[in-house]
Amino acid sequence: MKIVDCETFAVPPRWLFVRLETADGTVGWGEHVTGGGGPAPVAAAVAALFEQRLRGADPLRIEDHWTTMYRGGFYRGGPVLMSAIAGIDQALWDVKGKHHGAPVHELLGGRARDRMRVYQWIGGDRPADVGEAAERKVDQGFTAMKMNATEEFRRIESPAAVEAAVARLREVREAVGPDVGVAVDFHGRVAKSMAKKLAAALEPHDPMFVEEPVLSEHLEAFSEVAAHTDSPIATGERLFTRWDYKPLLESGAVDVVQPDLSHAGGITEVRKIAAMAEAYDVALAPHCPLGPVALAACLQVDAATPNAVIQEQSLDVHYNREADLLDYLDDPSVLEYEDGYVDIPDDPGLGIPIDESKVRGAAEDPAAVDWGEALSFHRDVWRHEDGSFAEW
Repeated sequence: MKIVDCETFAVPPRWLFVRLETADGTVGWGEHVTGGGGPAPVAAAVAALFEQRLRGADPLRIEDHWTTMYRGGFYRGGPVLMSAIAGIDQALWDVKGKHHGAPVHELLGGRARDRMRVYQWIGGDRPADVGEAAERKVDQGFTAMKMNATEEFRRIESPAAVEAAVARLREVREAVGPDVGVAVDFHGRVAKSMAKKLAAALEPHDPMFVEEPVLSEHLEAFSEVAAHTDSPIATGERLFTRWDYKPLLESGAVDVVQPDLSHAGGITEVRKIAAMAEAYDVALAPHCPLGPVALAACLQVDAATPNAVIQEQSLDVHYNREADLLDYLDDPSVLEYEDGYVDIPDDPGLGIPIDESKVRGAAEDPAAVDWGEALSFHRDVWRHEDGSFAEW
């Protein structure tokens, strides 16, 4: 069994899929995160890794492929390489599962659960009308949701700005009651000076967790923020490897890690991050505001990971404009939500049926979406009232 072909597909709304094929016709799918340059840098890295490491290779030797893709170059890590490895890794696991006639979670040790709790985004980049949105999501059956905490937030902010963030969480809590989880994402917009104050101010309204209270480059600040609140602290979507997570876990300041399986080295690496986290009594909640392949990979890991607690997903999220989560599936019911949960896909491989003709058609129409904006995770630059840059 040998790998003979590799293709990437940039499709709306901002997703990059990879397709691996073996000599016997087995096809595996993966999904990447794209960085500030849109899909081109990651797609180029995928093509290079295929030619240098994978063409003609046995697809079943996943651990060795991961090691050579990561360690085979002098410069390691970073968003482009790790995103390229991540999607390839997912596709290799998809091939392996199909080869053995088993879902990936069976190859990872079998199920630790039968279904996975999911949460739904509300409120948009600049959160508004969150109470009504929260009520709608509860009516749809969701038992957990997440919202941005703030708009632009200065390093030293007014009491009114803090109270506005508190009022939004209060509005949601009053709308949904105490049985619904409400996570609050600081999104790295808040400097340490205000993160301490804001986290403490939100605490009376019981956030499910406080996410990215400060940017991940300030790992040393998490302990200081955690000392000001009893709310669980979550982070990790901008960390790429188990080595990035080492100091965070050793600090004891985080309660939930959020590696992105399309950014942090795929299934192989996130399994190791999850095991490290479990040793520190830290939960796993994979980051996934992406497409169906990424979500399927997350669910396969969630299924076999005892400390996985909840799964992000992108259905109806505010930046899915030209396409949505289920649009590239032959059978969307495989990712159908019920009572705030999704069943673990049980077909061989990642367990989802990709509509390849639709993927190819979407990738052939670059005018269908503004790739420069959508695929790069970039929006208009935010600025404070004085004209200085504001974190998004």
